[in-house]
Amino acid sequence: MTRLFRTLLAGCAAVGMAVATVAGAQAAEMTLKASHQWPGGKGDVRDEMVQIIAREVEKADVGLKIQVYPGKSLFKPKEQWGALVKGQLDISAFPLDYASGRHPQFSATLMPGLVRNHDRAERLNDSPFMDQIKEIIDEAGVMVLSDAWLAGAFASKQDCIRGPETIKGQVTRAAGPAFEQMLAAAGASISSMPSSEIYTAMQTGVLDAANTSSGSFVSYRIYEQVKCLTAPGENALWFMYEPILVSKKTWEKLDEKQQNALLDAGETAQNYFAKETRKIDQKMVDTFKEAGVEVIDMSADDYKAWIEVAKKSAYKNFEEKVKGGKQLIADALAVE
Repeated sequence: MTRLFRTLLAGCAAVGMAVATVAGAQAAEMTLKASHQWPGGKGDVRDEMVQIIAREVEKADVGLKIQVYPGKSLFKPKEQWGALVKGQLDISAFPLDYASGRHPQFSATLMPGLVRNHDRAERLNDSPFMDQIKEIIDEAGVMVLSDAWLAGAFASKQDCIRGPETIKGQVTRAAGPAFEQMLAAAGASISSMPSSEIYTAMQTGVLDAANTSSGSFVSYRIYEQVKCLTAPGENALWFMYEPILVSKKTWEKLDEKQQNALLDAGETAQNYFAKETRKIDQKMVDTFKEAGVEVIDMSADDYKAWIEVAKKSAYKNFEEKVKGGKQLIADALAVE
């Protein structure tokens, strides 16, 4: 073998090793897909939670990146659960009740009066109630990265909604079947529609009252149509669980450093949300007051009266029709 040939062979080998090293580095870096239904870059806390996770994971420098697809641009809202289970989607900010058709127990995460206020929501995260919910999530092939409970309110064109007697005769939009059952039991007439249609329905006289999330009350300018808002306060009937989820199929592909980076990022996002969610409620209160709308908080006695109605309607239906439903309700109500 001539000296020139040896030199050329060595050079080719070096180039080959360099190419292999670059290819190996590229293969080691993984990009995950994160999806949710809310607008991106417009201050929505759920989008920001996902963006925080993406930024924190990239800062950790563990060969992992997250591409965020907001505004239903990758999957439709209710399709995200199935995509997570199958591993077609890696991460999602997801209202868990959307998957209650597959797992009826998830309806407990949008059940009247079970959460009551933000402090109780934080305690609920570490309760037997959430242990059961997360066990079902886990068995389905999904994991929780960040807990998130959003509060909601009631508003009316007629009178302030306080105790159950104040809803009687009002045509009301409710968030989900459990709320519809409770409000109907109190004497309301129910008109089902997305929250995006509340404004027009009130404007045209189809609706007298509605409940939805604090953020939606502001973004859909419902303060232009109502006389009174019942804010979440310390005795909120409306709370919805909207966690950040990760597919277990994705999780199992990650090495230990990547998994730890994702867990740390999820905790950072959850801490951010815990502070911001209260600001959403306050923004709603301030916006409605500035618009001349009367704003009240529900009293403890009125809250308890609603719970009695819920026990005979929404809770009863859930306990009878959902496996383990009675225990879930009891465990949620046991959290002080």
